This record gives sequence, structure tokens and C-alpha cells, in this order.
Amino acid sequence: MMTRSTMRAGVLEAHNGPLRLSTISRPEIGPREVLVRVRASGVNPLDTKIHAGTAAHARHPLPAIPGIDLAGIVERCGREVTRFKAGDEVYGMTGGVGGVPGSLAEFAAVDADLLASKPANLSMREAAALPLIVITAWEGLIDRAGLKAGQKVLIHGGAGGVGHVAIQIARGFGADVFATGSAPQRGTIEAFGAVFVDRDSAVEAYVAQHTGGRGFDIVYDTVGGKVLDASFQAVRRFGHVVSALGWGTHALAPLSFRAATYSGVFTLLPLLSGEGRAHHGEILTEATRLVEAGKLVPLLDPRRFTMESVGAAYALIREHATNGKLVVDI
Repeated sequence: MMTRSTMRAGVLEAHNGPLRLSTISRPEIGPREVLVRVRASGVNPLDTKIHAGTAAHARHPLPAIPGIDLAGIVERCGREVTRFKAGDEVYGMTGGVGGVPGSLAEFAAVDADLLASKPANLSMREAAALPLIVITAWEGLIDRAGLKAGQKVLIHGGAGGVGHVAIQIARGFGADVFATGSAPQRGTIEAFGAVFVDRDSAVEAYVAQHTGGRGFDIVYDTVGGKVLDASFQAVRRFGHVVSALGWGTHALAPLSFRAATYSGVFTLLPLLSGEGRAHHGEILTEATRLVEAGKLVPLLDPRRFTMESVGAAYALIREHATNGKLVVDI
């Protein structure tokens, strides 16, 4: 029986198992936390890896409430919270890893530093699609690579979650943006304002065509593996390569011979360590400004899901059968 002190939540009890829909106690909030009434929960490929137990870097011990991204309404604030008040619409990358309860629940107790005001021109579903991918793109382009207007930026995987946001952030900062993808993804990449680069073309060919052989000022790899190796060949002298998936073994000679630099992005670090959480809120505040200025739009898959059908959303991601971000209605 539901009461004012309870809520419905999806609980993962075994890897690769179904979510058990349960009635549990609403979370208590600490002095620096807010209680958010969750309206939408974004689904990321990382969620499927946590579900399968293959994301050792995410460390989410079971039983657990999954769900990394959320959008919702502030229900109550801790005594030290001054940035928000009851009734505010917010969004953020707030849990679902490191033992922090996630967003597949009617309520979540959230560190206020992780939140920002939801863009006024986005629905809850659209806002919930953004946090992880926006933070990942921003940390790579702005925090690590120091993006400047007029630079030539290559985004590998431009039609993907991080990729399509990275295109828009780079363009919003005045960069000339190029993005790789498959032939069917050309329309999506060009619609976001990037020059399409066929991912199957030779590095030397597209570097010659688009940079006169000099290379790109910034290369952002969102794919990993051989694509990161190609990034080291595509960057210009003294340029910068960033990767959100730089986990393999790679030869650094092409990078070194260009006197270029490399940075990795590990978006989960503030959630896992507690260090740097306020910066995530700051990034999303900047993202809200871009969204409200019409410079950033999420690519949202139109299919709808509930806590009862999360498994179907996970299956679509594993099968690479999505057309934009998937979102669960809470």
C-alpha cells in the first residue's frame, strides 16, 4: 500500500535480471540535498552495462536503483540548500552508480551541487536526455581541450549521444565542426551543423580535404579503439585529442611526432569520488543557457517507456536500434 512516506522504484537485484517494481520508503535528505520528484529518467549505454554487470568502473553494488540521469521537480530542500526551492524544475546526472540510488524511482535524494535549473523550453523528457552526454561533451571540449572560436574540430561518432551534443557545443563556441559517421547518419550530422565525414574514408584523405593536410585543432573521440588511433593521426601539430573511451592500448608515436596532447574524460568521477560535483551543476547551468538560446537541442527517440518496460529500452540500446536518446517516463 502506497503512503505519503513511500514510493515506487525499480530495483535491480541480479545482473541481467528484470527490475523488480517495489514500494519502498522515500529517501531522507541531508542538509545539502534536495528531494526531487522524478518525472523522467534518461537511459544511457552505461545503464545497460551496469545492468549486465560489465561496468566495473561504475561500481553499483546490488540490490540497487539504476538510472543515471533525471529531470523532475524539487519537493523539499535540505537546510543548507540555497540555490533551489520547492517547485523548481531541475535536471542532472545524479546517481545510478557507486551505490548512489538512481532515477528509476518516483523520488530521489540528490546532492544539490549536481543539479541545474531545467531549460524552460524543454520538456521533462528532453531534459532527462541531456545530463551525462552534455557533461561528457563539455568536459572534453571546454575543460580539457580549451576550445576556442575559429578552431577546426573533428567529432568522431557525430550522430551518437555525446557526438551530437559535442557538435552543437563546439558550434555554439564558434568552432568549425566536422563529424564522422556512417552514410545513413549523414543527414543527422549535417542537420546539427557539422560537415559530414564518412567514417570509412582514409584519415589522410579527409585530413587533406578539410584541413589542407594540416590536421584538426581538436579531435574528440567518442568511439574508442581504432578510432582513437585514427584521432592521433588526424590531429594537427600542437593540437589536442580527447577521448571518452580511451581504455585500450594505443601507440602514442603519431601523437608524439605532432607534439600534440591527449586527455581522457571520465564523467563519473564526481559521482564516485564526491570530488568536483559542483562543476557538474555549473556545466548544466551553462547548457541551460545554450538550450534556451536555441543552440543546443537533444536528439530524442520518440518511443515511450515506463519503469515496467525499461528492459525493452535496454534491449534497443544493446541492439544499436535507437534513433536518439531513450527516456523513461516516471
